[in-house]
Amino acid sequence: MKITDARVIVCCPGRNFVTLKIETEDGVTGLGDATLNGRELAVVSYLEDHVLPCLIGRDARCIEDTWQYLYRGAYWRRGPVTMAAISAVDVALWDIKAKCAGMPLYQLLGGRSRGGALVYGHANGRTLDEALAAVAQFKAEGFRAIRVQCGLPDIEKVYGVANGDGPYEPAKKGLPPEEQWSTPDYLRFVPQVFAKVRAEFGNGPLLLHDVHHRLSPNEAARLGQDLEPYRLFWMEDPTPAENQAGFRLIRQRTTTPLAVGEIFNTVWDCKQLIEEQLIDYIRATILHAGGVTHMRTIAALAGLHQVRTGMHGATDLSPVTLGAQVHFDTWVPNFGIQELMLHEPVTGEVFSCDYRFEDGYLVTGDKPGHGVEIDEAKAADYPYEPAYLPVNRLTDGTLWDW
Repeated sequence: MKITDARVIVCCPGRNFVTLKIETEDGVTGLGDATLNGRELAVVSYLEDHVLPCLIGRDARCIEDTWQYLYRGAYWRRGPVTMAAISAVDVALWDIKAKCAGMPLYQLLGGRSRGGALVYGHANGRTLDEALAAVAQFKAEGFRAIRVQCGLPDIEKVYGVANGDGPYEPAKKGLPPEEQWSTPDYLRFVPQVFAKVRAEFGNGPLLLHDVHHRLSPNEAARLGQDLEPYRLFWMEDPTPAENQAGFRLIRQRTTTPLAVGEIFNTVWDCKQLIEEQLIDYIRATILHAGGVTHMRTIAALAGLHQVRTGMHGATDLSPVTLGAQVHFDTWVPNFGIQELMLHEPVTGEVFSCDYRFEDGYLVTGDKPGHGVEIDEAKAADYPYEPAYLPVNRLTDGTLWDW
């Protein structure tokens, strides 16, 4: 079954998405997601200029060989641009293979391990009262797990908190916006937030929090200790993970579960973290970590060391990735949780999806493939609009981790 055509579709129904569509001589098509938030066109160029010419004429069934060809054959390995492109090809080929087999992707992977994937939503508030109201709203909507982010007193713009009344979306049109940060204020305030959430909502909801790489290992350990009475499901990205050994200090000083990995690209980014059991959840995504093929490698290594999956699922990945991840979540034995940020309604005009939210879980349908399709005519109505993630500065002006 030879690949006869492959093309990239760039659109912006609410936010920018890069979609790869592969066609075979049998007329079967598959979709992959190549979105890289704020650097979308770099992946488009990598695909169109370097990858797609190499795909024409290849056997669409040889997924593993194609993965190795694109990874090892490029010589310049890893990195977000390369791995987003490889992921798009890989997911599209798995989509094709499952369609040819006449079964949903999770069946091709090995069948169901669970009825649905537990998901968590984002309860954000500029003030503590707003954050509490958001938690109440997510509970009312049926979420069993809720990530809580709250603005800091006297800090105008903080990660995870919308400036207006709409949903939080970090990417902004134009040049990168700048936000502020104060570590001392944050360390003082966050434990108060979770004390208030537990006092108001009890021990029922699973609570999560994202530090977003902003603390040193010592500071993160202190925060983990302060949050222990509130039994968090996890504390996410407590410190930059380029230095994997930094998590050892955090692990030695707190029992708060740790999650990391949404910006990881390969198993090498998390090898030490997993093998030394320095984390509890690995958040690498099908989109940025080599597709279904390489996420199986990461999940298998994690499973050997009692680490569970917790894949990134914000709006900076398209419904194509979320659809593939729900199938992966349904199958993978060491599943933990799936992030869920709902796309804007306009996104549904371009992408049709076979997954649904039910009682705190994402449940996949049984359409062959990963169950997501794109309306190319509608996509053309929403052209690409340059947008960037913010940069972050301390109150004295020092550039910091966003």
